[in-house]
Amino acid sequence: MTHASQRQLTEFRRHHVGFVFQFYNLISSLTARENVAIVTDISRDPLPPEEALAMVGLEQRLDHFPSQLSGGEQQRVAIARAIAKRPAVLLCDEPTGALDSRTGIRVLEVLEAINRTTGTTLAIITHNEVIGDMADRVIRLRDGKIDAMHANALRRPPATLRW
Repeated sequence: MTHASQRQLTEFRRHHVGFVFQFYNLISSLTARENVAIVTDISRDPLPPEEALAMVGLEQRLDHFPSQLSGGEQQRVAIARAIAKRPAVLLCDEPTGALDSRTGIRVLEVLEAINRTTGTTLAIITHNEVIGDMADRVIRLRDGKIDAMHANALRRPPATLRW
């Protein structure tokens, strides 16, 4: 990867990496289905948008616009968009940061289910240390460098996390 050209890096990201952003980055003039289809239209072997949205529990909200969805539903559309291209790695930047704890736990349950059912590797970047209790491995950064790393012998289910 360190010797890849910009084009090769773009191709790698397009086909192998999914991104879930803290602030969703949904297009307000598109429905949930259309926001997911943006990714599926350029992917090699995508999930149908309807299937990706069903995986995150939004099969009844396909034709709703972002303004018609709650914050948690918008975040789940963003997750559906990221998983629709069947990424090998899913990078989640503060996926619960803008959500209340109950909705955040629902989002974490969705992410855990995606990891379990599809085998997608999750990297959750967060300041919320409690979320680390559900991970296989926790890597702590300080000043841009790895400060500590440990494996969880016993992972906690998202529903048991409190913050």
